Amino acid sequence: MPRTGDGHEPSVGGRSDTTVTRRSALIGLAAVGAIAAVDVGGFLFAGGRLTPHTVTPSRFVDRFEQVFGRHEGFRRNHAKGVSATGWFTATGAGSAVSTASVFRAGGRYPVTGRFSLSGGLPTAADAVDTVRGLGLLFRLPGGEQWRTAMIDSPVFPDHTPDGFRDRLLASKKVPDTGKPDPAAMASFLARHPETAAAMDIIRRQPRTSGFGDSTFHGLNAFRCTDRSGATVPVRWRLVPEQPVRHPGTEEGAGRDYLFDALLREVTRGPLRWRMILTLGEAGDPTDDATRPWPADRKSLDVGTLTVDAIDTEAPGNARDVNFDPLVLPNGIAPSDDPLLSARSAVYAESFNRRSGEPKSPSRVNVSEVPDER
Repeated sequence: MPRTGDGHEPSVGGRSDTTVTRRSALIGLAAVGAIAAVDVGGFLFAGGRLTPHTVTPSRFVDRFEQVFGRHEGFRRNHAKGVSATGWFTATGAGSAVSTASVFRAGGRYPVTGRFSLSGGLPTAADAVDTVRGLGLLFRLPGGEQWRTAMIDSPVFPDHTPDGFRDRLLASKKVPDTGKPDPAAMASFLARHPETAAAMDIIRRQPRTSGFGDSTFHGLNAFRCTDRSGATVPVRWRLVPEQPVRHPGTEEGAGRDYLFDALLREVTRGPLRWRMILTLGEAGDPTDDATRPWPADRKSLDVGTLTVDAIDTEAPGNARDVNFDPLVLPNGIAPSDDPLLSARSAVYAESFNRRSGEPKSPSRVNVSEVPDER
């Protein structure tokens, strides 16, 4: 059955015991503030059911609408974003592990992308700690497509769909204070030491100045198959060729300062990222996005993503694309990570809702970007 779902959404066209202190709970709350809505996917099993509870994709999307309000025509998460276009040029190195056409030497393939910020508010103010997203659709020979939804965090905070649901509940704001209950988060972290560990990894990663100098991670593991039929687990990331800068005073430059800076950068010249495949080895977890693989794993530089245009979301561009992580070319297959089928199911529900709703103008209008100060 074709997927027609959201993620950042096929398009209409296509463990050890941890003692949790009040301090660690507050640190966890701070992390949740930045990553609670990282990716509206990753939360339900393939059939749209959670066990032992019955939480369908529809009910999960309902919960995001309860948290952020209902904004017709927009994604339920990563609602604020811009469309991008460019191309991917393969080095040929990826053909050593996969028959996928996208990795063939000399190949150049058109790409539709979308830069976004996590959360369900399309008018939210940009903030340096908000998770940044990049969705990509590669158009490959023979009508094939590859779609991927990435974020700038090196790991995902939850191991299972149930864990995400529990964290979302624990981070719910208390009416009297307008903030999450520290005791609820402490209780959650005591039950989920894997999340506490993942939050610590995320918290220790330095923030960069914007989209252009962010590294974007695919998070989940996949499996590549070569010409001999041998398979290897892989994870991918996009590493910027642009110099990495630490955040400065940009945040005072305007409500949409991250997107404004991205447009100005692209206006000065194309932005580029190297796609790096990391190859897993025996014993490396393929079903747990909270755990990074060892740093000494072999990596392949498989090509360069070039982005040369940014556009306001509109019919026919990334606005109407579902960046479903299970839309894969021959030669790349899903791993056993339960979050993959979950993301696909929830993306589909979000996409189906917004595709039938009236559309409002995007908050980020590239024709109205202020001059650089």
